[in-house]
Amino acid sequence: MKTRDDWRAHLRYAFDKSMAGGAMALIGWLALISLIVITLAGAFLAITGIAPAGGEPVSFIEGTWESLMRTFDAGTMGGDQGWGFRLVALVVTLAGIFVFSALIGVISSGLEDKLDELRKGRSRVLEVDHTIILNWSPSIFDVISELVIANRSRKHPRIVIMSGRDKVEMEEEIAAKIEDLGNTKIICRSGDPTDLFDLSIVNPQTSRSIIVLSPEGDDADSQVIKTVLALVNDPKRRPAPYMIAAEIRSASNADVARIVGGPELQLVLADDLISRIVVHTSRQSGLSAVYSELLDFDGCEIYTLEQTTLVGKPFVAGAMSYENCTLIGVCDTDGKIHLNPHPTRVFQESERAVIIAEDDDSIRPWTNEIQLSKEAIRPPQPRPVGPERTLILGWNRRGPIIATELCRYVAPGSHLTIAADTPELEADIAGLVFPNGNMSLDYRIIDTSSRAALDTLGIVAYDHVLVLGYSDHMTMQSADTRTLITLLHLRKIAETEGTRINVVSEMTDVRNRELAEVTRADDFVVSNKLVSLMLAQASENQYMAAIFGELLDENGSEIYMRPMRDYVAIDAPVNFFTVALAALRRGELAIGYRRQNEPDVDGRRLGGVTVNPSRSEMVQYTEEDMVIVLARD
Repeated sequence: MKTRDDWRAHLRYAFDKSMAGGAMALIGWLALISLIVITLAGAFLAITGIAPAGGEPVSFIEGTWESLMRTFDAGTMGGDQGWGFRLVALVVTLAGIFVFSALIGVISSGLEDKLDELRKGRSRVLEVDHTIILNWSPSIFDVISELVIANRSRKHPRIVIMSGRDKVEMEEEIAAKIEDLGNTKIICRSGDPTDLFDLSIVNPQTSRSIIVLSPEGDDADSQVIKTVLALVNDPKRRPAPYMIAAEIRSASNADVARIVGGPELQLVLADDLISRIVVHTSRQSGLSAVYSELLDFDGCEIYTLEQTTLVGKPFVAGAMSYENCTLIGVCDTDGKIHLNPHPTRVFQESERAVIIAEDDDSIRPWTNEIQLSKEAIRPPQPRPVGPERTLILGWNRRGPIIATELCRYVAPGSHLTIAADTPELEADIAGLVFPNGNMSLDYRIIDTSSRAALDTLGIVAYDHVLVLGYSDHMTMQSADTRTLITLLHLRKIAETEGTRINVVSEMTDVRNRELAEVTRADDFVVSNKLVSLMLAQASENQYMAAIFGELLDENGSEIYMRPMRDYVAIDAPVNFFTVALAALRRGELAIGYRRQNEPDVDGRRLGGVTVNPSRSEMVQYTEEDMVIVLARD
């Protein structure tokens, strides 16, 4: 049997629970208090017969109404007559003042709590066909900028971002660094992308595509893999496959990521991608502009589309079928990419064409007669390749990949010198295993930002100089600043020696590339920018990672820049149909050209590079002009 103390404890506990129920519970208690006071006052007036001076006694309903009016408005009692009625009205009015004062406080507190909740970014997103970006890194601004361009033709596009950062801070930083969002709306949420409950906030079930960035800090790849695992194994996930593009830093983690993501995942190996592009660009200055143009939504893009007009035709015939597009490969029915396949390979039903075009609406066969200057086509001339001397200044985690890739392309007897002052340099070099014996190696531990130290290297004797940033041990801006200092020293050395040094530099922030123009380096590879472009493209094209994997594979067809005069005579104007035919006769695909001193387009620094030119237009080429081809070397 419960005692009086037990009943009190239970009542107090029940009251405390109701008070903890939030604003609605408090409003309920205030409404109950008001109802009790008004009802008691009405009943008291009806029973006692108290009435205003000179007035008649009021009924229960009339007394309740009079009490309600004095609860709402304290000034109502100012005209009351008779002390009995005044005392009742005073009690009711004081109760009303208490109730409404408390109500205002509760509503104000409730609104403040709601605003705080919204600021935390924990409300669920109900968008449809939106792009989701998970995690936060310096690459996110370039990714958003590219998606904004891709969204121009869409109605009500949305980008939903989730990371562990504060929602308002994310919104403010995006607003500060991206001037024009066009018709795209950005929605930010705070949460842990590896947590299933937090992932449900961004509503991946109705998303168009998902981009998983490599977050800042240690063990970034594990965070990415866990996020992908949470997405594909969510018990509440949709039956249809997701379209996921994820960034992985280390190639050693790629197999695990592919096992986790399966066919829904496109993997962008950031370090591997940048390392290969740095190597290719160091041997052919201007090549980074070609990769940027292929990845940039603002220029020509790579599409994979079914083309019924190509079914039954050999690839070589398809390659000459377009005037404003460039056919570069085939995606078979199993989803495997074949770039620059054998010329006699026949297009099968349901196979997709891999095409470079301005946009997908412009992809249509050329119906006019093709004008060719066959007499201008030159036969292939073998060019002997000798040993090369390469110098790497600076070091980061991509250094070992770059050194290994270099060895794959140089002739026997080549030599590589590495100069840097990072703690891990000696250990990394000791662990290098070159795939062949074509290149020897030595290293120097020096301050690469010191002119005196650089003078000891005999830089003018090297065929290629690569400048890498110290991004593993410095902030992005500090690493680029040190790179700029090294480039300025190299420019001065070249001027002093009266010679030219072939310099290619890795930059981290695209904004520092413009500052680096004063150094007169031959080319710049902006690592964060290229990774961002790749992720954005992969979120729109499910075959993009496979296409670039083939482009950067030493066993596949790669992009080369070769003298135009080796392909066609340059004493008279020729069209690009003729150049394309000259390349096809060598088992290559001509995809563009580079002209010296050609102005940039729309503020974009293309280095004179034109990808996917009009094939019927007549152009007068010069000795310095280069043709860009896709070839197996």
